[in-house]
Amino acid sequence: MSAPRSSSRRPAPGAPQAPGAPQTPRAPRAPGTPSAPGTPQAPGAPRPLNLPRAVRVRAGRDGVPRAVEGRAVEVVRESWLVEDRWWTDTPLRRRYWEVVSASGRNVVVFHDLLAGGWFAQAG
Repeated sequence: MSAPRSSSRRPAPGAPQAPGAPQTPRAPRAPGTPSAPGTPQAPGAPRPLNLPRAVRVRAGRDGVPRAVEGRAVEVVRESWLVEDRWWTDTPLRRRYWEVVSASGRNVVVFHDLLAGGWFAQAG
């Protein structure tokens, strides 16, 4: 009988590591994204599109965006709430806003209602 072979497989992201094992630093990521930007992808693997990016939003007391990235909001076209993955360890709860800036640019931003912070979909 031969000795058992050791596995060269890496643990899944977020899996507990063996005591004393060197800790791998993790880059910050926007909530709800599958991996941090810049994470190497396997050749031929699908890559996520339209990942959220952090943006500066000035909102009124009512939570409505008044400025995005320093540009005044002229019109709020639509707002909607997304609640998903409530059955998992990483639920998602976001308030989306479609706004038009004073320069006429259409922008969709969302406020992460669980972790905080404002984000825009990178287009």
